[in-house]
Amino acid sequence: MLTLYGIPNCDTIKKARTWLDKNQVEYTFYDYRKEPITTAKVKKWFKAFPWEKVINKASTTWKELSDEEKAAVTDENSAAKLAVAHTTVIKRPVIEDSTGKALTLGFSEKIYEETFLK
Repeated sequence: MLTLYGIPNCDTIKKARTWLDKNQVEYTFYDYRKEPITTAKVKKWFKAFPWEKVINKASTTWKELSDEEKAAVTDENSAAKLAVAHTTVIKRPVIEDSTGKALTLGFSEKIYEETFLK
């Protein structure tokens, strides 16, 4: 069973969920606004994707940070600290397999087809 991490009102999450449902791919949804995400979880994602990709610098959350807060994000540790404090700065969605391995970041129909319809 897959786990899709994100927030329910995000348009990208809605696209991902619609695609998964349409293609009958089973998953559970983890709303990290309701259930906090851990530093260990975020660092695990950094093993699958560069922290610079996991931290969405195009997000409203990132844009609303002070220049000092942005400048403080220089490595995995500072990026993980930011992601735990401001979960909406995480690029959405992150999808993990049943072992907890992160498979995808963001939504791409092509990547979803290659990853989930094999």
